[in-house]
Amino acid sequence: MAAEAAGAFRRTAIERSDQRVAWERTDQAFFASGACHILAWVCRDSYPARSIEIAGVRLAGERQVFHTYAAWGGWAFDHSGWNPEPQLLVVNTDFEGHPLERVKIIEGLAEFCEKHHHRMPNQYWHDPILRARDYLGRYLPPWA
Repeated sequence: MAAEAAGAFRRTAIERSDQRVAWERTDQAFFASGACHILAWVCRDSYPARSIEIAGVRLAGERQVFHTYAAWGGWAFDHSGWNPEPQLLVVNTDFEGHPLERVKIIEGLAEFCEKHHHRMPNQYWHDPILRARDYLGRYLPPWA
C-alpha cells in the first residue's frame, strides 16, 4: 500500500469526543488519526533486535506532533504499512500544504502522551495494543 497522508483520516468532532465511535472506525483510520502513537510503539516493541525509532511530524515551527510512526533504515511504518520514509513525509507535506519537520521522539510513551496530548492505551474504548499488534502483523517488514 502506498503511503497516505494521516490528515486524510482526521477524526470528526464526534469521533474526538466519543471513544466508542472512534474505536469503530476502520483500522487504517484508527491508526492514522487518534492511535498512530500506539501503533508506532507496538511496532518498535515487536522487533527488539532492530534499532527502530519513534518519529513524528509537525508543522514547521510548531511544537505539537500530529502524526507518529516507527522508523528504521530509511523505512517508516504507520497506518499505510511500510513505506520509504521520504515518501511518507512528502505525502503528509503535500496534504497539509505546509512544510513539515521530522522529530525524533526520545521520551517514553507516557511522557509523549502527556507532552503532546495523546491518549494512553487505557484511555481507549478497548485495548489498542492488541489491535495494533494485529494490524502490524498484516505487513511484512522491509527486512523480511
